[in-house]
Amino acid sequence: QLVESGGGLVQAGGSLRLSCAVSGRTFGNYVMRWFRQAPEKEREFVAGIRWSGGGAEYADPVKGRFTMSMDRVKHTVYLQMNSLKPEDTAVYVCNLQIAANSYDYWGQGTQVTVSS
Repeated sequence: QLVESGGGLVQAGGSLRLSCAVSGRTFGNYVMRWFRQAPEKEREFVAGIRWSGGGAEYADPVKGRFTMSMDRVKHTVYLQMNSLKPEDTAVYVCNLQIAANSYDYWGQGTQVTVSS
């Protein structure tokens, strides 16, 4: 089970931190990712990180502004979003993909709204 939190309303230039807590069974080797979906747009990849370690990867629109990190003890990943823009407004959804079979688990999503 994936539970997101941290969304909200912020002015352009502001910051928010999203959290995604993983609970329940263990999954072995997997990848954690953030996606977002704005109204009338397709879901898009935002950032991803392997639970086994290594650096995070980012979509071009968020590079240099967003930082994804993880806390293995708390089984939680974070998305620190700085210098937010109105075009970052979307529902942000946490995803866990099992490396062995590419099975996906999804969170319920959290709304991020950036006002101009």
